[in-house]
Amino acid sequence: MPQIRPITDLRNTTEISNVCHAKQEPVFITKNGYGDMVIMSIETYEAMLETAASDTAIAEAEAEYAGDGKLYDAREALSSLRRKHFG
Repeated sequence: MPQIRPITDLRNTTEISNVCHAKQEPVFITKNGYGDMVIMSIETYEAMLETAASDTAIAEAEAEYAGDGKLYDAREALSSLRRKHFG
């Protein structure tokens, strides 16, 4: 369940930091009852970036397949690359 905290809780930086690291998810900060900021640990941020990069790569591969419909056998492709670059 997402953590939602008022902006006044930012006065206690140690507690907010502990929550970010313990929950490993973003903490949503509100100002006057409305969403204002999102705070997260570096680890959570990096994990989100990796997930986004993987999702982008998968979407690109699916779009490429939809465009030409051509699939390659992994063993054949790797053998071809080995021959080309190593032998």
